[in-house]
Amino acid sequence: MFIAKVVGNVWATRKHKALESTKLLLVRRMDGISGKFIDEDIMLAVDKYIGAGVGNTVLIMDEGNSARQILNDKKAPVRTVICGIVDTVFSKGQTKKWH
Repeated sequence: MFIAKVVGNVWATRKHKALESTKLLLVRRMDGISGKFIDEDIMLAVDKYIGAGVGNTVLIMDEGNSARQILNDKKAPVRTVICGIVDTVFSKGQTKKWH
């Protein structure tokens, strides 16, 4: 799991059946306290239940089996899923509010 910022949307005219009721969002890994991006990589993440959007700080599950369990679909072609919107991070005596 890691913290990321939603930096964009992806629209698809056709999706795999398991993804039909999901949003596809672009996320970028970030430090939860400083807000600085950790690397240049941007990845695609699925959001089915959370309702995240561009600008939200989110919690990402980046492991296929766990992602499929969150989506409740054993055959979904998914590895990365948004599993929460981050309100506050507390780490090493520091607190950062993201809402």
